[in-house]
Parts: sequence; C-alpha cells; structure tokens
Amino acid sequence: MDYITANKSQSKEIFDLVQNTIKTVYPRYYPKEIVDFFCELHNEDKISADIEKGCLGILIENGEILGTGSYNENHITRVYVNPEFQGNGFGSTIIQNLENQIALNYNVVKLDASLPASQFYERRGYVTQSHEKYYVENGVVLVYEIMEKSLPEYEVGISYNGRCFVPKTNTENGEVDDKTRFTYHQEGNIIWADYAGGEIFRGNLIGTVDENNQLDFYYQHININNEVRIGCCHSIPKILGNGKIELFEEWQWLNGDKSKGSSVLIEK
Repeated sequence: MDYITANKSQSKEIFDLVQNTIKTVYPRYYPKEIVDFFCELHNEDKISADIEKGCLGILIENGEILGTGSYNENHITRVYVNPEFQGNGFGSTIIQNLENQIALNYNVVKLDASLPASQFYERRGYVTQSHEKYYVENGVVLVYEIMEKSLPEYEVGISYNGRCFVPKTNTENGEVDDKTRFTYHQEGNIIWADYAGGEIFRGNLIGTVDENNQLDFYYQHININNEVRIGCCHSIPKILGNGKIELFEEWQWLNGDKSKGSSVLIEK
C-alpha cells in the first residue's frame, strides 16, 4: 500500500470514488440538500485542478485507489475513503501523509470538520477553534467546526545525502527520463548530485537547500548527441507515506532554446 501524488489519468476514478462516498455515507447524517452541496463542492473540475497543483494524493494498493486526500497551503480540504474499505485505518493514514506534507512549510494544520467527524479529529489532536454555519438550498443549514492542530517543526530538515531519485514525469523539452539516475550528496545547506542514464551521458548539479527543504541549483550535462546542456532548477519536496521523497521541479535551459519545463522525481 502506498500514498502517492495523483496524476491526470486518475482524475475520473478519484471523482467517482469521492462522489460514491458522499452519496453512500452522507445521507446517514445529512438531508438531500447538503448531500447535493458536497457533491457539487467536490466536482471533477476541482479535483482536476488539485491534481494540476500537485496537492492531491491517493492511497493505492494493487492498482486500486482506496482513498484520497487534498490540501491547500496548510488547510486539509478533501479526505475520502471508499466505503468498502472504511474502518481499516485508511483515513488516518491519509491524514498522516497530508500532515507530513504540510509540516514541511507550516507548524499548524487546519480543516473543516462535520460534527460526526469531529471526534475522529479530536483523537488525532485537533482542537475546535469555532463553530460555523453555511446555508444551502431550501434554508437547510450545514453546521461544521473549524479545527486546528500544531505540527512538529523540522528542526534539522530533510537530509538529501545519499538519496537516489528517478524521473517520474518530465515535459517534452526535457532530456532526462526514467532511465536517468540522480545520486545526491549534502553538506550543511550545500547539495550536489551526479546523474546519468537514458539520453544523458554524464551530468552534475550543485546548489543550496533552504529552511523549507527546497532546492535551488544549476545543472549541466553532456547528452548522447555530445551536446552540452546547462540549466537552473527550483525543486520542492513532498514526503510520502513510506518516508521517501518526491521532488516537484520547475526548470529552465540556460542555453539552446532557453525554454522552461517541469518534472517530478521520485526517490528509489
């Protein structure tokens, strides 16, 4: 079982899971107007937008999506588990992964909790900050709680030393692929790496890591066409449920066409 960042091809499956969960579970607690409100709130366009931003994850096993979670800055915005798999602790697994990701940049996490769900979050250390109301159709009122939890700070940050990464996705103007291997080293806030494989004959990069564990570096390599390519990159890490890291990167060539691109690397 893995908690991973969702991709565009999984949008419809995630949407179906969310809608099925709402229509199966929510009528036990809410009238039809509120069920309809949540179905529209979590429509396919919003799910696709969260996938585009890289802030939507899925809990997956043997190719089947068991549940999903999303966040916006330090606010958890969507957590759903397939009704067939509820009661197995999968919701807690998803929440823990979201908290791990948020803790990279914030020391407090927030969420909106329905009254039936508030006890679950209280057991996880969340504290109610306020009680809120939202009016939906036909004068029906949705009552919910704003809850917060303090997160542990990453005093020493992520150590990239000795970690190996492989590209998971890359835009067409990039040259690395799933055959390229990056081996990182770190001393203090200085990072460097060697990489090779696929279209890359030999390459290296050097840069710095900031207090939020984000990387800024320059890279250079010789490709299989004997061309020297040079560029710069900003890389944002996300910690996965298994403790490994995904790097979400925005980069630009500094020679050639000087185009920009993006890629995702995953730790092996």
